[in-house]
Amino acid sequence: MTDDRPSPGQTVRTRTFAAVDWDGADLTDVVFEDCAFVDPRFDNAGLGGVRFANCRLTRASFTHADLREAAFDTCNFADPGTQKGARFAFARLDEARFANVDLTHARFDSADLYAATFRDCNLLGAGFARARFHRAFGRTVIRTTVAFVDCNLSLADLSGVVLAGCDLSRSRLRETDLSGADLQGATLTGADLFQAVVDGAKFAKADLRGAEVSGLDIRRLASYRDLKITADQQWRLLDAMGLDVRAD
Repeated sequence: MTDDRPSPGQTVRTRTFAAVDWDGADLTDVVFEDCAFVDPRFDNAGLGGVRFANCRLTRASFTHADLREAAFDTCNFADPGTQKGARFAFARLDEARFANVDLTHARFDSADLYAATFRDCNLLGAGFARARFHRAFGRTVIRTTVAFVDCNLSLADLSGVVLAGCDLSRSRLRETDLSGADLQGATLTGADLFQAVVDGAKFAKADLRGAEVSGLDIRRLASYRDLKITADQQWRLLDAMGLDVRAD
């Protein structure tokens, strides 16, 4: 290895890396297990199929990296001291998988996230400005898919993103900025939308059954036709509109 840089397909276990700069490196299918990284730079690197398991990556940068089909299992990117999260700006994360990962304050600005999955992840304050969750199949067929299941997206910036038909079930979206977002047909069952910013958001045909909708004023939405809710939720929605709802 040169400067401790692993070769494609290599497995690296129980190593500590400080301020490594692997800009443009070919790390395809590398497996990192029980490793610690401080200020690592993976910018422009080829990380297709890479796997990080039980790793800590403090202030990591993956700008413009190729992370297609990458997997992150039980990893921690958070840095409570500086509140500086990982940077995935302009990264390719198609079909990437994140499970039980702390991505507090991570930035996914302009990243490609088609068919990515986030399960049981902490995305507190994460940013997704201009992130893309779709892929074009020909001139007229565009498919959008991503999953945020059992995730904490509180205070995250999802303004203007297109998440139509996507799965956000049981995720916490407290005070999340969803202004101008397209959530038409999205699955939000069991989600927590308390004080979420929804000005101009599209919720037509979205499934909110079992979701926390207290304070959700549907008058602020751009669309809500065929919105799915349960009978008991209607009272919370009416109350958020300022109506005096009484039992009789």
